Amino acid sequence: MIALGTSGLQISRTGFGSWGIAGAGWRWSWGSQDDDDSVAAIRHAVRRGVNWIDTAAVYGYGHAEDIVGKAIAGLTVDERPLVFTKGGLVWDPDAPDATPRRTMKHIRREVEESLRRLGVEVIDLYQVHWPDTGEPLDWNGGGRSANAVPVEEYWQVMADLKAEGKVRAIGLSNHSTAELEMAERVAHVDAIQPPFSALNRSATREIDWARQHGTGVIVYSPMESGLLTGAFSPGRVAALPDDDWRKHHPAFTTRLGDALTIVDALRPIAARHGTTVAAVAVAWALAWPGVTGAIVGARRGEQIDGWIDANRLELTAHDLGVIAAALPGDDLRAIS
Repeated sequence: MIALGTSGLQISRTGFGSWGIAGAGWRWSWGSQDDDDSVAAIRHAVRRGVNWIDTAAVYGYGHAEDIVGKAIAGLTVDERPLVFTKGGLVWDPDAPDATPRRTMKHIRREVEESLRRLGVEVIDLYQVHWPDTGEPLDWNGGGRSANAVPVEEYWQVMADLKAEGKVRAIGLSNHSTAELEMAERVAHVDAIQPPFSALNRSATREIDWARQHGTGVIVYSPMESGLLTGAFSPGRVAALPDDDWRKHHPAFTTRLGDALTIVDALRPIAARHGTTVAAVAVAWALAWPGVTGAIVGARRGEQIDGWIDANRLELTAHDLGVIAAALPGDDLRAIS
């Protein structure tokens, strides 16, 4: 276990990511998913030593939180993992294909809804999913509405929720260093959640900021939604269901070669350590100075067995040098 900054939370190096278990019928679906398989996967992760689950209200428009709640309801107090979730993306329930809006205006209502779906009295870590722009989510930036809530204002609400005992710790996902500075002046940022992998190193400044401020860092997409597992090829992408968002994303089509180059570098390292390419990819992210933990998704128990070695895997300086030589020459943002 490792301390998540100064939050008082102790976490395993990897956490269970629930995006992929959110099911079909929403904007960023991974395709259909059996709920019983999802519950079984969560419980398998806990048995393998994972002590926290990352989810979000927007995943499946509430469905992932429902599934997490179902999975943890049958666990004893000693078995039950920490639950981390996120708010600030509001969707239209009558338009599942529409892009959710980035707004913090309803965050108190969102917290209550997440508590209900998760079946808990307190959320262990509650995070702002994206900076408030008042506009539909655009991973590449997008515009900002005059009605957007300033960082200082919504971060004060987050601090109030913590003081009221609704949540134990508060964090910011996908925020810039400038936004983190503004928030820190209001209340301490317990944790940040940026994307980070061998294919996407664009969050190095934010990770360094967290390291300097005693803030925990849990990175997401260390395997780039499966790209760095060694399981993908053009044929595998073509065979994905049409309702899997990855099938049409440039990272899996026109930019697939960048990922395959890195995977080729990871294979001999995995062989030397007697583990998998996926575990090496996650271990690389965990080896970065300042990174506390990594969110790793799974839809079935055997997928967890494929990356769980990252919890104990220590890459050598030679390993890291081999991987560095294979990386793209810039901070490529793969999933954006």
